[in-house]
Amino acid sequence: MQAIELTINGERLKTTVDPRTTLADFLRDQADARSIHLGCEHGVCGGCTIVINGKIARSCIALAMAMDGSEIWTLEGLRDDPAIAQLRDSFHQCHGLQCGYCTPGMLITARDIIARYGNPAEGILRDALAGNICRCTGYAGIVDAVQHAAVRLQQHTDDASGTNSPKAVSPR
Repeated sequence: MQAIELTINGERLKTTVDPRTTLADFLRDQADARSIHLGCEHGVCGGCTIVINGKIARSCIALAMAMDGSEIWTLEGLRDDPAIAQLRDSFHQCHGLQCGYCTPGMLITARDIIARYGNPAEGILRDALAGNICRCTGYAGIVDAVQHAAVRLQQHTDDASGTNSPKAVSPR
């Protein structure tokens, strides 16, 4: 067993892990992070997407022991994040959901896209979402939802700052 200390959703955790345990399994089993979905377990489908030290990553291909000292955010920890709240609302309004299996990874990825690009053109958005596989929607509703959320977040930022300049949502 390997001793590790990390921060998960704002809470410090000291524990031991088997060196072979993936971060996805660790987070689901020991941190009750049920938003992490395991699909391919090869880092291809995006169902296990989380935030590690401010960057999105696939938790199925990371080892828990390698995360010693890291700060990790799952969708559960981003519950009160304004961008996630707007994305959830936009996914509902724009029919970006069907079975919901890909949704947690899509939301975290979309949050990152908006933080980096503000309100990207459809082509950029589709390229940026390409690492998240959805077998139900055909992506039209998802793309519409992310664009809708980006516009709403930009309007909120402009209203709050009193400017008309686009501003990306800052990750936590």
